[in-house]
Amino acid sequence: MSDLSNFGFVLPHWFYWGWLAIMPLIMMAWDRWSSSRGVQAMDKNALANEKLQEIEAEMSKTIEGDYENWFTRIIDWISDKSGLFISFWTVNAVVFYFFEVVMRYIFNMPTIWVHEASFLLFGMQYLLAGAFAMLHGAHVRVDVIYNLLPERGRIGMDIFTSMFFFMFSLALIITSWTFFQNSYSMDERTVETWGIQYWPVKAMMLLGAVLITLAGLSKLIKDIALFIKFGREQKA
Repeated sequence: MSDLSNFGFVLPHWFYWGWLAIMPLIMMAWDRWSSSRGVQAMDKNALANEKLQEIEAEMSKTIEGDYENWFTRIIDWISDKSGLFISFWTVNAVVFYFFEVVMRYIFNMPTIWVHEASFLLFGMQYLLAGAFAMLHGAHVRVDVIYNLLPERGRIGMDIFTSMFFFMFSLALIITSWTFFQNSYSMDERTVETWGIQYWPVKAMMLLGAVLITLAGLSKLIKDIALFIKFGREQKA
């Protein structure tokens, strides 16, 4: 890595990676704490009504959502929390670019690391957000024929097309593992002056591939259970 002593303040590599790991946990804990304070400040009657609505919703989920099991619930929880975790990374990009604007246009001391830190951040967010998008149905789907099918037909279509999804996701896992191994063994770094390690990005690519594969497996299990359930209801 190049000598960075003449570039003013340069964010240390260890701080960058450590902050990305810890910062979302801090934000999630703070959000949970502030939410609990808000609940305590609510009127007792409103709180009781809200609790009643939660119980009714849970009962409804139990009755209508018997296609789920402990495995799918765990995978869905991981998918949801991973999306929430990385969503807080966006705050860092805002702070980074604000710092760059101040340093560049007020102090005439442009940084050498803000742009690189931000596009690596967005790249890792994109890689890790697949499972969250899969859980909430946010991936792109061609709906020309899909919307013309009945509900059981749409579920059957999802089951059929899942084979193509798993072909892609398994290939992505294998490729990502190879990329990560090669990058880690050679201590690969970016070609920019900041020269930060690249293997953590390849590790996030592997992790994202594993997460989206698990999310797809959870969806497949629920789709098969629903397909069978609707079939039994049609026969009844």
